[in-house]
Amino acid sequence: MRVELPTGTPAELVRVDGAERGLVLIPDIMGLRPLFDDHVARIATGQGWTVCAPQLFAGREHLTVEERMAAAAELVDQQVLADVSAAADATGCSTVVVTGFCMGGMYAIKASATGRFHRAAAFYGMIRLPEHWRGPGQSEPLELLAGGDPCPLLAIVGTQDPFTPAADVAALEEAGAVIVSYEDANHGFVHDPDRPTHRPKDAADAWARAIEFLSA
Repeated sequence: MRVELPTGTPAELVRVDGAERGLVLIPDIMGLRPLFDDHVARIATGQGWTVCAPQLFAGREHLTVEERMAAAAELVDQQVLADVSAAADATGCSTVVVTGFCMGGMYAIKASATGRFHRAAAFYGMIRLPEHWRGPGQSEPLELLAGGDPCPLLAIVGTQDPFTPAADVAALEEAGAVIVSYEDANHGFVHDPDRPTHRPKDAADAWARAIEFLSA
């Protein structure tokens, strides 16, 4: 069901009675839509976790993907991570983990350094900010990891993804992340079956690895 977080941001929330673990799921750049409603419901049902997914670009849901790419530099970490923390609180669970995809994967990396989460899994999240995303409110993910006390972090990447080049992946591994790399996979190969880059076998494996990691 749709709820409004104390920050004023909409979120999709599926509660599971007696859940001992909560999950914050940060969507890709296009934010909440039926695809992510389905992911929230599927994980809640399959794992018995309470799952909450906050909206990205709240109040600007009408933006196209091109407009969102241009507006990424306007996002402010403090506000986005406040939404992510509020989503964690909304689960009502004492143990909360976080995951995300694409831009949401980048914010999962950033959230892992906040001290709020037990574990984090980032699906092809940007390890360094793309040049056109740099803005006064955006911090570098690697700098946040270095300056914080990060929880265990899993990064799922494809070797053909231009958003996660090999040098960045190596730097993330050096920072302490566990890396799972899929040969010849491109950006977005897991979460959206309608994308031309989707790889069903790798996607199933990546989902299983992420759930296992987040369950520990």
